[in-house]
Amino acid sequence: MSGDEVLIPDDKAFISFKIECCSDEGWSLTYNKTGITVLIQILEEEKSLHKIKCRMVCKDVAAETMYDVLHDIEYRKKWDSNVIETFDIGKLTVNADIGYYSWKCPKPLKNRDVITLRSWLPMGKDYIIMNYSVKHPKYPPKKDMVRAVSIQTGYLIQSNGPSSCTLTYLAQVDPRGSLPKWVVNKSSQFLAPKAMKHICKACLKYAEWKQRHNPGYKPWLYPEQNPLSSIPLSELSIQHADSLENIDESSLSEGKDERAEHSDDDAPN
Repeated sequence: MSGDEVLIPDDKAFISFKIECCSDEGWSLTYNKTGITVLIQILEEEKSLHKIKCRMVCKDVAAETMYDVLHDIEYRKKWDSNVIETFDIGKLTVNADIGYYSWKCPKPLKNRDVITLRSWLPMGKDYIIMNYSVKHPKYPPKKDMVRAVSIQTGYLIQSNGPSSCTLTYLAQVDPRGSLPKWVVNKSSQFLAPKAMKHICKACLKYAEWKQRHNPGYKPWLYPEQNPLSSIPLSELSIQHADSLENIDESSLSEGKDERAEHSDDDAPN
């Protein structure tokens, strides 16, 4: 997104996102194991700016279930081990809202957070959820967090039949700061594949969990259920990366406990 005007993505934006998810031309493959591939596009190496694309086939997960799991904010708090805090701020349309998300970064880096405009669209048997960063006057950057910028982040869910789907995660995020090379490498070689596996496992347990937690409540499918107050677009502005504090963490070394966790998680189950 360019300029300062906040725009709600139209059909062209969703189609463009799907094309980028499906085309691997100009991307470098960095990981290919157990049905998960990770690709990287380096944009500005000195600023740690890159795009990452992860793709995974989930053989026992229907596309509809994956879509529900990625939307369900209460369930995310249960399965997403990286989440610190996440909540919805307000709605814009029946398929667009504003939300807050903060997450743990590998030690000793500072944790990050974002305010994003999220939008979603079913496209036949496929689904797209995508977001980009905005500013909201009531949610300025916090002292104990680094406000990151999602330039464009999202998921493409493609149905492979009644009980199988392919999930593609595409992200261009400015983490605000000069990150050490090990962070980018760890993201593509370890953190991204681990996150994809967590999502797939969460999908397998979702039906049982949802039966016990407000089973009929799915405002992403039934907009009339959405309790959020409407936010006028005029309250929002684009979150430009250059207006935020730039943190130099390039000289930091990976913590010992992080390296131990890495080796444990990568071991065969």
